[in-house]
Amino acid sequence: MTDHFCSTQVIGAIGDRRQLHLPSSQTAFPMMPHVMTRGTGTGTTRRSPGPTHSTASSSTNSTGRRPRRAVRATPADKGAAAVDPFAEKEVYQDNFFDRFMIDYFSKVTSKQLGYENGSPYEDTYEGYVELSREIMKGRTTTQVHDLVAGILDGLLPPQSPERFKEWFPLNKRNAEINALITTIGFKWLVGPSEVQDAEVVFNGEKQVWKSGVKIKKCRYLENSGCVGMCTNMCKIPTQKFFLDQFGLPLTMNPDFETLECEMIFGQTPPPLEEDPVYDQPCFSVCNIGSGEKKVCPKIDTDRRAAA
Repeated sequence: MTDHFCSTQVIGAIGDRRQLHLPSSQTAFPMMPHVMTRGTGTGTTRRSPGPTHSTASSSTNSTGRRPRRAVRATPADKGAAAVDPFAEKEVYQDNFFDRFMIDYFSKVTSKQLGYENGSPYEDTYEGYVELSREIMKGRTTTQVHDLVAGILDGLLPPQSPERFKEWFPLNKRNAEINALITTIGFKWLVGPSEVQDAEVVFNGEKQVWKSGVKIKKCRYLENSGCVGMCTNMCKIPTQKFFLDQFGLPLTMNPDFETLECEMIFGQTPPPLEEDPVYDQPCFSVCNIGSGEKKVCPKIDTDRRAAA
């Protein structure tokens, strides 16, 4: 975790509560969360040792559904070694709006975690990621989803979901507006992104809408280094939030080899049991998954318990 976008509802909530007047283009999109470092210039990088990650074979769709974009990328030259996406860490220079959003999301998250006096961590992006990491500890997948849903709901003014569904029904224009606002309002959370064409099925017909968003290198995933946090604190809760609260289907396809992510507004996500993300292994240095690498143990604790 206003305009024609569900993210706009979030900014509307922020404006109402904090009495901060921002341009309408600076709207926010619910999310969830990664760690970052401050630098001396936007877009600059510094080299730092990072984790390598293992790969897993993609799952097979036996339901006849159209094949989805693969979660993991394959090097163009199969004989070449995969590039470690953690080798060069992006450095960001957060502006006033970025710092405001980090502070606001941190306060809402802290309240959900029971910290009445605010976050016990630094008032920085890194501190926000560490705070969000606490959500994963000692909780089942379902409990994590419920807690994140509470955070997202806490960002909205009363009755905003009902009004959004009434004023902005699902169509090409509104899906494209949501995509545009995401690139503007959530750079602080996921890093630079751009709008792109995407294929959606609308009224039984395949159409091409400019409702796709390509996140070039997810800031949150890079800083958290955790497949489970990406899946259960961002991908699944955000997809569910947009569909349930605003009636807007959203599919998110993270790529764990490049740290890119594709978002498609207007496209219904696959059932959880068919999503290839649920067979994704841990990053090698993940400090949440207890060193298990075959399949990330934090992606679906309920499935693991039933096995």
